Amino acid sequence: MQWLGVVLAHVALLGIVLQVSPQARQTFGEIVQASLIAPRVPPVAEAPVPPPKPVAKRPRPPVPVLAAAPRAEAPPSSFLVPEAPAEPAPSAAPQAAEAAAVAPPPLVPPIFNAAYLDNPPPQYPPASRRLGEKGRVVLRIFVSADGRAERIEVGASSGFARLDEAARAAVAGWRFVPARRGDAQVAAWVQVPIVFVM
Repeated sequence: MQWLGVVLAHVALLGIVLQVSPQARQTFGEIVQASLIAPRVPPVAEAPVPPPKPVAKRPRPPVPVLAAAPRAEAPPSSFLVPEAPAEPAPSAAPQAAEAAAVAPPPLVPPIFNAAYLDNPPPQYPPASRRLGEKGRVVLRIFVSADGRAERIEVGASSGFARLDEAARAAVAGWRFVPARRGDAQVAAWVQVPIVFVM
């Protein structure tokens, strides 16, 4: 029953609209168009964006670098040089030719930087790293016939005792390919340059 009341209300409203005078209808027929304009708001200045902070790069821990070009020195040998005879011997030319034929084969110096030896680089002393100490140490090493460092001397210092000692300590545990004279392994000196850089 309620729907009947709703229908009657709609019919009554429609009847009222149809009985309105033609003037009133015309007034309703006009369309008014209004445009809304947004008020002008001054632009808000944006807060300046701070530039991104530079990413602090972690410095790589410095690694001592082994310099190439080892120089080998033959071990000092002690022998007496015979005095020259007062009178030249008549057979001097054949003796010189014989001495040249018996000359020993050349000395091949010890090797310290072959990859298969796995010689670790020296540790950079923490105090030297903090203080910015760097330099080049040249060590003179007497390598035995079995490839071990028998004697280690500082040939040229880096200027910092800590760096020199770090180089000595590392090289003391190294293995070497011994020097060779012909087919025989012999003891010999070799120079090992070690560079400490930051």
